[in-house]
Amino acid sequence: MTVTNSRDQRAAYPSLKGKRVLITGGGSGIGAGLVEGFVRQGADVTFFDIAEADSRALVESLSGEPQPPVFEPCDLTDVAGAQAKIARLIEDFGAFDVLINNAANDDRHSIEEVTEAYWENRINVNLKHLFFCAQAVIPGMKAKGAGVIINMGSISWHLALEGLILYQTAKAGIEGLTRSMARDLGPDNIRSVCIVPGNVKTPRQMKWYTPEGEAEIVNAQCLKGRLVPEDIAAMALFLASDDARLVTGHEYFVDAGWR
Repeated sequence: MTVTNSRDQRAAYPSLKGKRVLITGGGSGIGAGLVEGFVRQGADVTFFDIAEADSRALVESLSGEPQPPVFEPCDLTDVAGAQAKIARLIEDFGAFDVLINNAANDDRHSIEEVTEAYWENRINVNLKHLFFCAQAVIPGMKAKGAGVIINMGSISWHLALEGLILYQTAKAGIEGLTRSMARDLGPDNIRSVCIVPGNVKTPRQMKWYTPEGEAEIVNAQCLKGRLVPEDIAAMALFLASDDARLVTGHEYFVDAGWR
């Protein structure tokens, strides 16, 4: 049997058409894959990022779609500014149906290098904004009677990879945040789930791995294919769709069985 992931073989979710979707960190890597995936479904996509050149190039690449994405420059560590931007977008264009908390930064660091200021920065970059972006979209979701919050976790803390102690601390916290939100928001028909990607081939990740290191990762996977952003997007599309209407409170690994 031949396995294909060509565009014409991908799943379509009619329930996503026209849905208002907000994606953080959508300008490159996994985030760009998420933006493209939801745009291809006919969703109304807005994405935040601080990387303006990459983000504008992504918008240009999707300009021929019936509903191209909208890029909003946003520093998510400025919580008040980010929440104000979300409030403006909701006031101008309507409440969001889906929030994907994707933005993060996995810079390597040792225990000895960590200062209190660096701790605060890394937690702000990798955890804090997820809660406050969710807080900003939840009232609109409650008014609509439904919503989906998808938080992006990481395989890294499950494997205890080296040089990522603060990143992994934040990513472990995201899974707890996901479950807590699922419980508190369930009565309002708002779902909260977490995707746990494995090692995804992006330009940023290729900074950290030699060809030999990349081969070691694939060898440690149960499935020997190389993960790419569209693999993560495929899971996000399902979880955001009405097909997953009773799916909440859990983590979903897309890691090719990396152990």
